[in-house]
Amino acid sequence: MDGGRPIGSACQSFAALSLDPPLVLFCPGRTSRTWPLIERAGAFCVNVLSHRQRDVSTVFGTAGADKFADIAWNSAPSGAPVLNGALAWIDCAVEAVHEAGDHYVVIGRVTTLGATQDERPLLFYRGAYSVTEQAEPTPGILDNLITWSRDDDWI
Repeated sequence: MDGGRPIGSACQSFAALSLDPPLVLFCPGRTSRTWPLIERAGAFCVNVLSHRQRDVSTVFGTAGADKFADIAWNSAPSGAPVLNGALAWIDCAVEAVHEAGDHYVVIGRVTTLGATQDERPLLFYRGAYSVTEQAEPTPGILDNLITWSRDDDWI
């Protein structure tokens, strides 16, 4: 939030970083106009979009647009926006920021995980939107790291 106004952008690089402590990272460009506002707020909320939210992704990927004009949202505990219909949301406090070429690597400490929805995520790959195919989970360690289903014990 910036002076009570919600702020947000489309994220090109996001990843889980650590389970103990719970950390994530994303990489905003140095020319981003949104990143300095998020950094000043000291918190952000990652919204994982559903395959049905292509229009939302388009709005957040458009520079200069009033991203929240037609988007329904609520506040995460930090005050950052949680978009209605998101598959999952991850509320974070900015933990560290590192310069990395023409981007920053922002490390966030996870403070709250929202409930997850049982839908497929929206993907953007090689300039086009895509969705995953329904697949049976593969048992083992990778399944636990990639599709962590027990959101209450990750924090």
